[in-house]
Amino acid sequence: MTDLLPAAVLWDMDGTLVDTEPYWMSAETELVESFGGVWTTADAFTLVGAGLWHSAEVLRGRGVDLSDDEIIQHLTSRVLEQVDVAVPWRPGARELLVGLKEAGIPTALVTMSIRRMADHIAEALPFAAFDQVVAGDEVEHSKPHPAPYLRGAELLGVDVTECVAIEDSTPGLASAVASGAVSIGVPLHAALQEGMGYTIWPTLDGRTVTDITNLYTSLQTSIA
Repeated sequence: MTDLLPAAVLWDMDGTLVDTEPYWMSAETELVESFGGVWTTADAFTLVGAGLWHSAEVLRGRGVDLSDDEIIQHLTSRVLEQVDVAVPWRPGARELLVGLKEAGIPTALVTMSIRRMADHIAEALPFAAFDQVVAGDEVEHSKPHPAPYLRGAELLGVDVTECVAIEDSTPGLASAVASGAVSIGVPLHAALQEGMGYTIWPTLDGRTVTDITNLYTSLQTSIA
């Protein structure tokens, strides 16, 4: 049986393409503490994969006396300052992106970070890796709602059920699975559960386009 090529591969960013979660956690801690509050590592983990407007609401509940937009812009600026010192690429992510590019498989970056953050990370790659970008300030509903992944497929002009999505967080995978995409979970800061409608890969290191097409083919064939 000949392997089927997915119509596109849709990528999460924070935690999947880059390990920026520690940068976000540091920025959150600084901000809450600047208003006299307490922000623990456990608190920070509850926001992994969540939309920024939800995160802003939580931080305001911890005493941050700023508007949602002010919180989001402040956090984004602090994360970007850290990214400019070192871009924390995830193992195997850039290599897999190169392989997808060489195979002619379209890609989209689907992130709940705002557009200036998404563009900054995408532009740090030495080639034009993404054909489209979906940012958190450009969708009505954040992950775990399927809207971000549906929008990514729409921008690429493909059927989302013919796409593969790569994620690291529980909210992100809920979004990808609900959209109908073949979903791969690559755990980092959150444990992922088996049997939740996605396939778990412990890492992208060593993974190739062949692995993507093999998985896509096997799952599409089982559905058919």
